[in-house]
Amino acid sequence: MRAGILTDGVIAGAAGTTALNAVTYLDMTLRARPASTTPERSAGRVADVTHLDLGSEPQASNRRAGLGPLLGYGIGIAAGAGLALLTRGRPMPLALAGGLLGGGVMAASGSSYAVFGVSDPRTWSRGDWLSDLIPHLAFGLVAAAAWNRLRTPLI
Repeated sequence: MRAGILTDGVIAGAAGTTALNAVTYLDMTLRARPASTTPERSAGRVADVTHLDLGSEPQASNRRAGLGPLLGYGIGIAAGAGLALLTRGRPMPLALAGGLLGGGVMAASGSSYAVFGVSDPRTWSRGDWLSDLIPHLAFGLVAAAAWNRLRTPLI
């Protein structure tokens, strides 16, 4: 597989992650809701499981606050690379690719929350699900659109 295909997948994943973050911050602004602590708590659990010493407080708290979003970027970028491998470099219908990517990333993050004991998606309210679903759909659609644009030759 050409490196360019994988690079295009990484770029698409990064574009999707940017869209997810923008939609999330817009939601926080419009509803005046606080930031979720779930990414930070997930980072703490990953550090615990991998025996990564984050230092003493308050440095450890600051590191968790930085690692949480970095984990999200990693998942999004990996999803874009996964799309590149799955499609072998070919564009996909936007709705199909967007749904696969958005749903896949939402499932990956939600299941990691459950596995690490950070959150239990089975207890989420309808509002919780919508607050998670809408940004992930934005991720999927933007990542898929970027992927298709990068893989379609200019005329």
